[in-house]
Amino acid sequence: MKKNVFNVLTIAGSDSGGGAGIQADLKTFSALGVYGASVVTALTAQNTQGVQGVFPVTPEFVMAQCDSVFNDLRIDSVKCGMLANAAVIEAVAACLTRYQPLVFVLDTVMVAKGGDVLLAPEAVRALRETLLSLADMVTPNLPEAAALLGTDMATDETAMREQGRALLALGAKAVLMKGGHLKSEDSPDWLITPDEECRFTAPRLDTRHTHGTGCTLSAALAALRPQRPDWKTTVQGAKNWLTQALMQADRLTVGRGIGPLHHFHQWW
Repeated sequence: MKKNVFNVLTIAGSDSGGGAGIQADLKTFSALGVYGASVVTALTAQNTQGVQGVFPVTPEFVMAQCDSVFNDLRIDSVKCGMLANAAVIEAVAACLTRYQPLVFVLDTVMVAKGGDVLLAPEAVRALRETLLSLADMVTPNLPEAAALLGTDMATDETAMREQGRALLALGAKAVLMKGGHLKSEDSPDWLITPDEECRFTAPRLDTRHTHGTGCTLSAALAALRPQRPDWKTTVQGAKNWLTQALMQADRLTVGRGIGPLHHFHQWW
């Protein structure tokens, strides 16, 4: 019997440098064996050295893209990244409520790797109040979790787990707390669900080429969840693949700043 190829949608901003956003998501989808579609929420003038400009797409056109995709394609999973402002967030929430995808991964993108702000401060409330409760999985790093909760950033794994449970209480069905900002030898992440709490760890790699890591991880989760029986095995598979993409990043020569991962390390 012919095996169906899953269709996965990314709703995110475009990265003209190709390392993050829509471009990283589509590369991740292809590398992990799913067909990728896209809804662009913002254009960025961006490279490995920073973000030089952001041009948000109107909420009406974001919704038009969503309608085009969902009215034709069978979408098995959705990943959401950069949303830029409250009006776009509300449009995306309306789209997800209308079409109710089976899997929705929310990457709470707020700041780029180089420190550039990608989500207007007033939009954090809209993200918390309209999208968290729709998410099957939310993937904040520690500063993002603190911003969503209006509290100080976690400085240890106990606080990470507490904040993960607090995000569950706000409506998310599962939370992957990313611990890259902790000052520890390894880089621990915690999967928090109503039924279990699981620790995942990976070595801290000696590379400066980490642009798009968060986008890529959330895209990998969206790509793999339809192919895996549960979130635990999905997270482990995504992290294993991401670690290899980071380990192979130095093989690429892209830009003079913080370069991208090697999404196609298994292929070339």
